[in-house]
Amino acid sequence: MIGSQRAEGRRAASRRRNLELVMLAFALVVPLYGYIDANLAMNNKMPAGLLECGVAFTALALGAHLVVRRFAPYADPLILPIATLLTGIGLMLLNRLDQSYAIVMAGNFQKYPTAPTQAMWTFIAVFVALALIVFVKHHRFFQQYQYILMVGSLVLLAAPAFFPADATYGAKRWIELPGVTLEPDEFVKIAITIFFAGYLTVSRDALALVGRKIWGLSLPRGRNAGPVLAIWVVSLLVLIFERDLGTSLIFFGIFVVMLYIATERTSWVILGVLMAVGGAAVVGSYEPHVHGRVVAWLHPLDYYNAHHDPALISNQPAEALFSFGTGHLLGTGLGQGRPWLVGFAGRSDFIFTTIGEELGLAGVTVMLMIYVLLVQRGLKTATQLTDPFGKLLASGLAAAVALQVFVVVGGVTGLMPLTGKALPFLAQGGSSMVANWLLTALLIKLSDAAGRATLEPEPEPGPTPALVTV
Repeated sequence: MIGSQRAEGRRAASRRRNLELVMLAFALVVPLYGYIDANLAMNNKMPAGLLECGVAFTALALGAHLVVRRFAPYADPLILPIATLLTGIGLMLLNRLDQSYAIVMAGNFQKYPTAPTQAMWTFIAVFVALALIVFVKHHRFFQQYQYILMVGSLVLLAAPAFFPADATYGAKRWIELPGVTLEPDEFVKIAITIFFAGYLTVSRDALALVGRKIWGLSLPRGRNAGPVLAIWVVSLLVLIFERDLGTSLIFFGIFVVMLYIATERTSWVILGVLMAVGGAAVVGSYEPHVHGRVVAWLHPLDYYNAHHDPALISNQPAEALFSFGTGHLLGTGLGQGRPWLVGFAGRSDFIFTTIGEELGLAGVTVMLMIYVLLVQRGLKTATQLTDPFGKLLASGLAAAVALQVFVVVGGVTGLMPLTGKALPFLAQGGSSMVANWLLTALLIKLSDAAGRATLEPEPEPGPTPALVTV
């Protein structure tokens, strides 16, 4: 009986991998088609290096598929294709933007192409992710290093404040090293999620206890509120000293979401939201850079007024709204918009305005649904896992993706102040690319464990040995 169930489980795993291969083909065709379409619109000819780019990207995706088929055969079949599709679309958009910046920004540093460098980081990111899939046998491996990861995360989180990074165009969150610039907060979100999962696995029962009720709201006991207060203080320090609203919100938001999942106490969410809004409001009133972003959010069109608030130093929020308005329902078409008008951030968080202008509301909706699908696969993995650490880790990683997309898209569309964070997989940034592919690898390992538990039955326990008395 067990043998036949295992055979059926292996067949189901094979079907998952075959479905993954089919979806990978779709994930490769879409960005290659966009690459051709944008170049035809801009240059009226096929793009140079189409064959080389297509072969290299296809080989990378197939190599990743073969590694997953060998070392994570029960993994979710959609996670790898989604990451591949988003990465390919990002490379296509960067190539399209490079051509416009080269013409418009002649004589400026922004004229230099970024797509080749991003392609190099993509290969590095995928190889690092595959190494994790191959050498980490089970996700519980990370649980034994949770405190080391926590200490390392705090060091990385604080490091940019001590480096002479250029903060002229945004938050001070970079580490300048010879020949390379790192954005450590991208890796911190993964490491700190692992620590939160390990901590909450042990402490969730104590955190779920109710203290007193105020206005009908069940608040936690004061002694158990310490961890939340500590995380809140750290997030405020990041906001004050590094002027990084995005990292602060994501850092605190991941903890509150995972805390709610672990304890099922709505009071933690309400308390967390009040603390986040209150802290951000106070810091935003006194820290000049954060205050400027709040002013730009509230009055984006005032930039064109000669007597506007001096804190409003950028026209990017207004240009982003113009870009979305130009796109209407179906967009102007790839290569036929003017996304470079946003300025220097057009390849980072404002890359989403290119989608809004050239692919319209339809394209924006599709891109958001792709992110939603990735989050949904992470949450589905969490529901299928049997161990508490794995459940919390999968939920936290899904929340990290959702929160980062929310703060980036919310800032660009005017829903909230700009944060300057990179849109996962799409925006320019080597650190972001490596971190997001590591997150993808973790989700693949977690979904492999979940699929194995679902499709491959545990062996039946042997007979209980009889007690022999003398």
